[in-house]
Parts: sequence; C-alpha cells; structure tokens
Amino acid sequence: MDEQADLLTIGRLARRTGLTARTLRFWSDEGAVPPVSRSPSGYRLYDATSVARVDLVRTLRELGLGLDDVRRVLDGRATVAEVADAHVAAIDAQIRALKVSRAVLSTVSKRRSTTEETALMNRLARLSATERLRIIDDFTADVYGGLDIGPDLRDRVRDLRIDLPDDPSPEQVDAWITVAGLLQDPDFRARMRTFLELNTPVPGRTTPPGARIWWARQIVDTVARARDNGVRPDEPAAADLVATMFGDADLGAILVSLEAGIDAGAERYRGLVSRVRGERGASDATEDLRWLATALRNALT
Repeated sequence: MDEQADLLTIGRLARRTGLTARTLRFWSDEGAVPPVSRSPSGYRLYDATSVARVDLVRTLRELGLGLDDVRRVLDGRATVAEVADAHVAAIDAQIRALKVSRAVLSTVSKRRSTTEETALMNRLARLSATERLRIIDDFTADVYGGLDIGPDLRDRVRDLRIDLPDDPSPEQVDAWITVAGLLQDPDFRARMRTFLELNTPVPGRTTPPGARIWWARQIVDTVARARDNGVRPDEPAAADLVATMFGDADLGAILVSLEAGIDAGAERYRGLVSRVRGERGASDATEDLRWLATALRNALT
C-alpha cells in the first residue's frame, strides 16, 4: 500500500505533465509509456520515471517522430541521434515536396490552368531525377543523334543536363514544366532537328552561312542596337546593315537557317533552359531575329 501511495493514476500523471489523459492513454496503449503496475481495481499506475518518460515522448513527438521511432529510442534499439539523422532526411524530402507543390500552385494561379493542365504540370514537376534524365536523354538522342558534329560539341551534347535543383524556385519549376512539355513534343523535336541540321558547324566543311547568328551573339547585338535607334527592317539602313554583317554570303541560305531557328523557338528554349538551371542568360532575342528575317527578305527582293 505504501508503494502504491507514491504512484500516479493516469489523471494525476496528466495534471503533472500538462497532457490530456486521452493522449497518455493512447501512448500507453501503444507501448510508449507503459504503466509500472495496476491498482486493485485495474487502473494504470505510473511513477516518477514515467513522468520523465512522458517528457521524452512529448519532445520526440513535437519533433515529428512517429511512435514506432519513439519506441525504438525508449527500448534502446536506436539512439536519438540515429533516429534524428533519418528524420532530418525525411523532413528535407518533405520540404522539397512542399516547395514543389507551392511552385506548381503558383504556376497554376499565374496561368489560370484547367484541371487537366494542373494534373499534367503536377506530374511533370514531380518526376524523379531518373525520370527527368530519361526524358532529356531521349530528346538528345532523337534531335542530335546522327548529326555530323565535332567531338567538342558532341561532348557538350552528351553532358547536357536540364535538371531541377534540390531547392527549386517557383520560376525554375515553371520553366521546367514548359521545357519538359517541349522535350516530349514530336513537332518541337522535328523543328529543332531541322534547325540544328541547318546551323550546326560540321568538321571539315564550310560553316553554314546562318550559323553565326546562333553561335555568336554579335549579330543579334548589332540588330538590337539598330532597332533601339529606330531603324525599320524595310529601310535602306537595314539593307546596309545586312550587307555589312553578311557581305557576299548567300542571303537566301541565311534566311532559311534563320527562319528554321525562329520556327523552332530556339531562343525561347535557350531562355527556358537557363531559367531551369537558375542561370541569368541573355535576354530573349526573338524579336531581333524576326526583324533580321524581314530585313533579309527585303534585301532579297
């Protein structure tokens, strides 16, 4: 009787710890805070050690550990450090998932997406790293495969990676959703293949006449300055600019190469890839390229 006088009923344990009897009863049923004995009437009884155990369980639960992990610690089957290490990894994964969710919802809000578009964007955003890599490799093989390109460029293509970081921003997720859709679009692949065939330098051959527009930025910069100065593509000044930039090169072939890139959306694609990577690339020059295409057409007439 003297020993039982020092023990606590579940109600007294609740008052001592500030928890509800219902919570303590649940933890007791789950084996996290077992009673040390029972009263003659069958009531659970706890001692001072139980109070300390309740405090530890509460701490671990507030940190987000499940009761299975709590029992492993209390039973000595794992240390707090071991369980914490695994839990940190799980929390990091949850944080990444929440950030992706926020980014997708932000994109849905911005685009005013339909239910179907929302489902597609969510699926694309949550692809695993392996799944994303498979999409990129499939695109690369389809678009670049068989192209007669030099070893340096082929190495760059082989190392091409368009992947989300572990901590993507909403802008990166938004760009990846668009890029992933393009990479899987057969029409986009065909347009990109045509563009690259016309504009990729081939070892041992003369550089395609329009390639400089895409592989060197100075032409776009020159056109941008002319536009900033108010030059229209149908003015004599535009014809002089075309002659200065291309000399006696085949303007018709240049126009074909240029229009292939515009049709493929090569500038937009470049910008999207930069956004996915979190890079600050050059601004989209599509309108400058359209101006140049018009100037070339006028020069050819």
